[in-house]
Amino acid sequence: MTARKIAAGLFVSLDGVVEAPETWHFPYLSEEMGAAVGQMYAEADTLLLGRVTYEAFAAVWPHQTGEMADAINGIRKLVASTTLAEVGWTNAALIEGDVVAAVKELKGRPGGTISVAGSISLVRALLGAGLLDELRLLVHPLVVGAGQRLFPDGAAPVALKLARSVTFATGVLDLTYQPA
Repeated sequence: MTARKIAAGLFVSLDGVVEAPETWHFPYLSEEMGAAVGQMYAEADTLLLGRVTYEAFAAVWPHQTGEMADAINGIRKLVASTTLAEVGWTNAALIEGDVVAAVKELKGRPGGTISVAGSISLVRALLGAGLLDELRLLVHPLVVGAGQRLFPDGAAPVALKLARSVTFATGVLDLTYQPA
């Protein structure tokens, strides 16, 4: 039995900001980006979300229609949160206790790809624990100037190797990294 793959996908600006992409990424949304994001969900059988991302997604996606909405609404969703008491979105469940331990145990079970969307703190924790197999960054050609960065000042070094790169017509770079 092979371990499941854990893949994270994030929108990021040139200055490393990953916070609130809904305020800056839409001018770069294209068919190419839509296909790339759709592929991330299509390859997954589980969507792993932090509380903030879960709340943002749960406020929007249940009210959407179409292929991507059907994929996101139908997929199994696990939510890492120490503050939520319950989740009400279809196919969603809370992770109880130590998130890293729960994800490590989940990774060892049979199944497909576990996709992490957004969820900056969760991505950092999984990367630090050596559980992330793939980090996919959609790097937007703009400087946001302020906001939470993927790797904050003082972050521990993380060695990654570039596994794949594509440039969209909008100037967005679709970069896939794996642990070095």
